[in-house]
Amino acid sequence: MSLEARVTDLESRLAFQDDTIQALNDVLVAQQRALDRLQQQFAAMLKRQEEMGSQFEIFGEDEPPPHY
Repeated sequence: MSLEARVTDLESRLAFQDDTIQALNDVLVAQQRALDRLQQQFAAMLKRQEEMGSQFEIFGEDEPPPHY
């Protein structure tokens, strides 16, 4: 294989690797955004649950729920 063919092959592989790395990075960025959004939603749900729990204390701390 000639030197020119080897260089062309390496350039082709490098271009393919660059495209693959960019595609993987795009997926990673999208997943991080989704994870951030889910964490915010989870934090909001926990806050809401705590607020609702303090407003509606049905059972005492020592009293088990009726299904026990």
